[in-house]
Amino acid sequence: MSYLSISFSHKNTDIQTREKLAFPNEENKDRFLKQLIDDENIREAILLSTCNRVEIITAVNNTSKASKSIIKKLSNYSKIDFEDLYDRADIYENDGAIHHLFSVASALDSLVIGETQIVGQLKDAFRFSLAKNYCEQKLPRALHYSFKCAAAVRNATSLGTGSVSVASTAVAKAKEIIKNTAGVKALVIGAGEMSELTIKHLLSAGFDVILTSRDIKKAQILADTFEEHIKVEEYSKLEELLNETPVMITATSAPYPIITQNMTHECSFERYWFDIAVPRDIDDIESSNLMIYSVDDLQDIVNSNMSLRAEQAKTAYSIVNKMSLEFFEWLKSLEIEPVVKHMYTKADEIIEKKLNNAMKKGFINRDDEENIRKLCQTVINEYLHLPQKQIKTLSKDNQCDIVVGTVQSIFGLSSDANMLNIHNCDKFKIN
Repeated sequence: MSYLSISFSHKNTDIQTREKLAFPNEENKDRFLKQLIDDENIREAILLSTCNRVEIITAVNNTSKASKSIIKKLSNYSKIDFEDLYDRADIYENDGAIHHLFSVASALDSLVIGETQIVGQLKDAFRFSLAKNYCEQKLPRALHYSFKCAAAVRNATSLGTGSVSVASTAVAKAKEIIKNTAGVKALVIGAGEMSELTIKHLLSAGFDVILTSRDIKKAQILADTFEEHIKVEEYSKLEELLNETPVMITATSAPYPIITQNMTHECSFERYWFDIAVPRDIDDIESSNLMIYSVDDLQDIVNSNMSLRAEQAKTAYSIVNKMSLEFFEWLKSLEIEPVVKHMYTKADEIIEKKLNNAMKKGFINRDDEENIRKLCQTVINEYLHLPQKQIKTLSKDNQCDIVVGTVQSIFGLSSDANMLNIHNCDKFKIN
């Protein structure tokens, strides 16, 4: 079985394409993942859908057939031509897929290098697939190692500090434009995680925050979590709020634009709207004294962010490279360990058999049984010590399958015990 990742991100698609590919709710994700698993070439699958990317992370029997099948299903879902999607897609196999996954988890592939949200979003996507039985062992092993890699990058670099999310970047842009934010009202639409982050950054930047959402109770609960006063307004007042507030940031999960041309009135003051939702919350609108920024329009701050973090990113990539290699060595060790254990188990069985025969025939006394058993085990341990070290060393040199097969053949070991151990699912926990 092979690792396969298909990636659509800010690197290879524009926002119009990404919003067609986006999976705004769990029902859509569930339906699509089920379609993937029903494919005979796809064994496990995880779907990550954020404002900047859609990642299909899979374990497959045939990478070529599986990649075409996945993109065909994405084409049917998004109504985007198959050839267009296939040409745009970044397709990663095995080593490349793991390296890409570790880079995504460590926020090195993000629009804002070092942003802190992506690892949480990846964990949520993993939990969803695990709960629905869309992944069993091969992907959980990779995902857990990717979280380990992300933690190592955070601990070794300062990439997780400063303005490191799309929400913080939008607020930084607003502050750059407004300059003196004291007493300036900023409207936040939505009461989800992205809105919570946005409010934190707006308050830190000195804005007076107004919050509205279709779910007014959820909005009030969110507002109450902050020490600073946040005014909560009914969603029915959205049009009025849009035309009297200079700064607006929207981050809902609506599958269609919630702000349209007919809601936008001409105003005498400058307005700055930031749409950090995918699909977009703001329709194509033209109005004087109004500037609209989408996720892709924040690229100037992102470029500055990247230049400041370039040295830290080098360190982070070296960690990703190192841990990608370690991951595959660890996988190989998982295949070797059962074989080595089986060698010792078979040796113990022979010792017991010979001891019993010897006692039955009177060759040894039962009083000496335990001492003789310990002596035999000591001999076996010393005899097998060097072979087991050699087996583990050889397995790291891309010869794992050959080594396992040869050892099983030489020692007359059944492959059943090995395979049972390999495919016996671990109990995975996500921190």
